[in-house]
Amino acid sequence: MVDDGSILVTGAAGQLGSVGRTVAGLLLDRGFRVRAMVRRDDERAASLRAAGAEVVAGDLLEPGDVYRIVSGCNRVYFGMSVSAGYLEAALTMAAVAREAGVNALVNMSQMTVSEMSIQNTTPSHQQRQHWLSEQALAWSGLPVVTIRPTMFLESFLQLAAPSIRNRDRIELPFGRGKTSPVAAADVAQVVAAVLADPVPHLGLIYELTGPRSQDMDGVAREFSDALNREVTYSDVNPEEWEQKLKRVGMPEHLTGHLVAMGELHRAGRYDRQTDGVQRMIGRPAMSVREFVSLHAEEFGGRRS
Repeated sequence: MVDDGSILVTGAAGQLGSVGRTVAGLLLDRGFRVRAMVRRDDERAASLRAAGAEVVAGDLLEPGDVYRIVSGCNRVYFGMSVSAGYLEAALTMAAVAREAGVNALVNMSQMTVSEMSIQNTTPSHQQRQHWLSEQALAWSGLPVVTIRPTMFLESFLQLAAPSIRNRDRIELPFGRGKTSPVAAADVAQVVAAVLADPVPHLGLIYELTGPRSQDMDGVAREFSDALNREVTYSDVNPEEWEQKLKRVGMPEHLTGHLVAMGELHRAGRYDRQTDGVQRMIGRPAMSVREFVSLHAEEFGGRRS
């Protein structure tokens, strides 16, 4: 394999603010050669190309595509959205990375994995796949750096923005459990820092959270401060919430993952706090208030 010094970023054509897309931009800004893997060559791919990335289209579930795209890259960021095919994609990447002689593989996992084992798992098939993929990567002998973020702050845009806009309520089945959501932008900054100089990080695991762990009433107060209007938390019935997700056409695999996430919040499994972001990028992780301020219009706007 001829190494052209490129860094491969998978999931690079994600939505604005997604980890892969942000990582690609950060590396390009630092002057690195970036190969951006996309699912299809569309306007988002064109935007990456205009920014200076080498854009390649392919399917993470097709070994031939993955080998073609990895070839020539010495560092790889592997990340994939919640998907029933995640484990197959992860093992395909591992097999190709070994064959291609990759020097550093940065793997996007989930923080829940740190509390999982053969005897202690979760109802989420996505989280189980992350645990299994971490096991396989450890067996592979590859030079891996593992990134384990907790729930993303961006989840509130998908799961709570409509009820906040329409009723000034965060309607989620999280009970009294505490949570410490992290911004995708902060996670991307950590990933980019590792890819820029991977050797000191090989074999390490970075667990990433927001700056504080608090219950949903505390989260609602941060929303209120950011939006200058009262936002409250409403603990909704888990079964009714699941039916609501199904009615809007959410895929079964993703629905199951979100339902499990609610269950684990109620059980206190998301009550975690680390200083991983601060240690890696030299500043505190973004708070709920800061995130909501940046996205105020999507939550119904800030009252003047």
